[in-house]
Amino acid sequence: MPIADHPLRYATVNELHARPFPALEVPSTAHYVAIKEPVQAHNRDRDADLRHLLALLDRHGSPHPQPGATHFQGPIGRAELKWESHTEFVTYSAFTKGLSARAFDPADAEVLPDDWLADSPGKRMVSLLIRVEVMPESEAALLARVEDWFVPESLAIARVVDGAAVVAGDFRIDPAGHMRFAVFVQPGTGPRRVGRIVQRLCEIETYRAMSMLGLMRCRTLGTRLNALDPKLAALVSGLDHAEPASEAALHELLSISAELESLAVQYSFRFGATAAYEAIVTQRIEALREQRIGGRQSFGEFMTRRYDPAMRTVRSTEGRLKAMAERAERAAELLRTRVDVERSAQNQRLLESMDRRADLALRLQHTVEGLSVVAISYYAVSLAAYLAAPLAHAAGIAKEGLLAMLVLPVIGLVWLMIRRLRNDLH
Repeated sequence: MPIADHPLRYATVNELHARPFPALEVPSTAHYVAIKEPVQAHNRDRDADLRHLLALLDRHGSPHPQPGATHFQGPIGRAELKWESHTEFVTYSAFTKGLSARAFDPADAEVLPDDWLADSPGKRMVSLLIRVEVMPESEAALLARVEDWFVPESLAIARVVDGAAVVAGDFRIDPAGHMRFAVFVQPGTGPRRVGRIVQRLCEIETYRAMSMLGLMRCRTLGTRLNALDPKLAALVSGLDHAEPASEAALHELLSISAELESLAVQYSFRFGATAAYEAIVTQRIEALREQRIGGRQSFGEFMTRRYDPAMRTVRSTEGRLKAMAERAERAAELLRTRVDVERSAQNQRLLESMDRRADLALRLQHTVEGLSVVAISYYAVSLAAYLAAPLAHAAGIAKEGLLAMLVLPVIGLVWLMIRRLRNDLH
């Protein structure tokens, strides 16, 4: 090789071919199950999923997939099994040739035994029974069958893939716990084309169910947002008033903002997953290339009426959470600015007070200095009088005259001395 391959080159290419469509003969029956952990499914133990698959394969003596595999396809008894591990769930598809005498007989699901399903590392999120048979000779006969099998009020039916087949279902769960779909195939349609149609039906229901989890979570989130919204609105509307105190309001607002951020972290994965699942549902329905039959609603129309409003609710709740978090952040910035201004005003008043006290202290200092000059001069004059007394006596100067002569020079010297000391200190 002229150049070494990137370590992941083959892995990225193989991923494109890891999940091929099944090839289904007509007639046949498909049983499809999606299993998901109720919480933290994206962090689940994937080895447990693989061990559960191996337990099923060992029952039928089927070959095992490679360790760490995320997909598997092979025979299991009289059926063909397809297993896939996804981000949040695992799916099992069992395809059996032929049809039961009774449409959607619960016995069609025996390929995946009940006791084995009960031991699954997760809970059943989706369970489908899909009946694949040859297209009836007349449209009236086809409509009679689907109206007998499904609830007319929620029946969705359409010609798909350029008229190669007709798909029908009512998106309801029967007493056995399965959702049912019927696929009527035109003679001459290839097995892989039939497999693609069935696979798309499975994916539509799987990703519809997974995306609806976002709606369930949004109902819980909406209750919490309804409780926080009035508090946030009251704090924001009170920004122009002196009450409550800015610091107390800021602490309360930061508490609300912290809770909103916590909610955003908790729900970010579900919002992102719901958007991705919704896009897949829309794409899979478009890939069916539906044509209306006898004025009945198609799968696309059914989703527009029943599914799209739920997804709009999820997007609305996500936008509301984001808007509230941004509003709380802006209000917190305003309150922080208000607190800073108030603190600046307090600091200014404190500095002015300190200036006044310093001025008073200076005046007091000057007063004390004057008194100090007088006190020191008094004692200095007395001492000087004792020193000069012999000379004054010899000169015939009285004591009172001597004291009078010493007062002014001593006061002047003391004043000069104190002033010099003060200048030295400054």
